Amino acid sequence: MNTEDGNQAFPSVYIRVHRWFLLHVMPKPRQNELEAYLDEALPPDEMARIEHALRRHPECVEQLAAINARRDAGIHTLGEIWRRHRLSCPTRGELGSYLLGALPDEMADYVAFHVGALGCRWCQASLNDLRQKEAESPEAVETRRRKYFQSSAGYL
Repeated sequence: MNTEDGNQAFPSVYIRVHRWFLLHVMPKPRQNELEAYLDEALPPDEMARIEHALRRHPECVEQLAAINARRDAGIHTLGEIWRRHRLSCPTRGELGSYLLGALPDEMADYVAFHVGALGCRWCQASLNDLRQKEAESPEAVETRRRKYFQSSAGYL
């Protein structure tokens, strides 16, 4: 369908509907989401959603600036401290035990929830690193151990 000036009408309707959806249907980010955004603790799709909301809603940018100002002043919430220091994250040793299937069922369920459902990017990265190290050949592992030992021999 073309308009009088030869342009197609459908794309402009689509753009208007898309803008309306973004402004009226897509929820604005909540305070805790903005805090997690600042800490880069969200999955990529959520980060993109919040960046889009920041472009569309000036009040969200003001809220983000207020969070930054509060942090700069040294005022922190319990939730911010919890997230920033990753107090709910399993240790690297626990993640390794999880990969080996050596954790108690309750802890293994928690790690699966933490990594899968919550999508903790730090723990996902640690698990990926551990999987890569697990897949290395024995020769590569021995070479790395020898280098570590040689570099620390003077400190023994």
